[in-house]
Amino acid sequence: MFTFNGREAIRLALQQYHLKPLDVVTILTTSENFYISSCVTKTIEEFCQWNRTVTHDTKVIIVNHEFGYPHPKMQEILALGLPIIEDCCTTFFSQDTAHKVGQYGNFTTYSFPKFFPIQIGGLLVSNQVFSQPFTTELNHNEQVYIEKTLSHYLSQNDSIIAQRKDNFQYAAEAFQKMGFSLRFESSDSVVPSVLMLNNHHQIKDLPALKVFLANHGIQSSVFYGEDAFFIPCHQHLNTTDIDYFIQVIHYYQQNFANV
Repeated sequence: MFTFNGREAIRLALQQYHLKPLDVVTILTTSENFYISSCVTKTIEEFCQWNRTVTHDTKVIIVNHEFGYPHPKMQEILALGLPIIEDCCTTFFSQDTAHKVGQYGNFTTYSFPKFFPIQIGGLLVSNQVFSQPFTTELNHNEQVYIEKTLSHYLSQNDSIIAQRKDNFQYAAEAFQKMGFSLRFESSDSVVPSVLMLNNHHQIKDLPALKVFLANHGIQSSVFYGEDAFFIPCHQHLNTTDIDYFIQVIHYYQQNFANV
């Protein structure tokens, strides 16, 4: 079913498990870094507690296929025998080698604004039948808007994926020449949602870089907990845009990296 956003999709999935305040939802991510969106944690907190390691209190596992990179240990997670919600909000186009991303869990959630020029829209996919009804905040006009926008862009699925990969490759090669490296290992079935770069201690203050980039019109973030950061990489960029990212970061690298 369509939802107002990815956050609502996660909330509707969690509602099915009748969680109690002392129950725990465990969040596992591809990188196993502690970085996790507050959209996920605050939604869980509406129901119960959350942690990052499976314990005897864990009632549900949320697997965050992070930044377009599927979690590499899904079979091990399945073997735990706990309900699984796959968070594919940043992994719309990617697959693992088994081509089962989105099919491992009881539920899978998606967020459309992370991949398409749309202001609202999420998706909740159920891989089994649940008796409790689902009620979305979407009204009829909003749902029609989402459906029409998706119909338009999904017809361009192959070209969108190709452009994303071309942009990623172009940017990755340039930034590697500047001394950065890729945080995640890519494959043919992976379509990254951002360009995540290891910093290798080249820039002393990554939060300051984030502010500098924002002041120059570039949305970015620090991969908190690691010496890494990420910048946009999507199908609506062209080489001129990416060259601008490169020049701004190069300028910062040359003038402020050790400040």
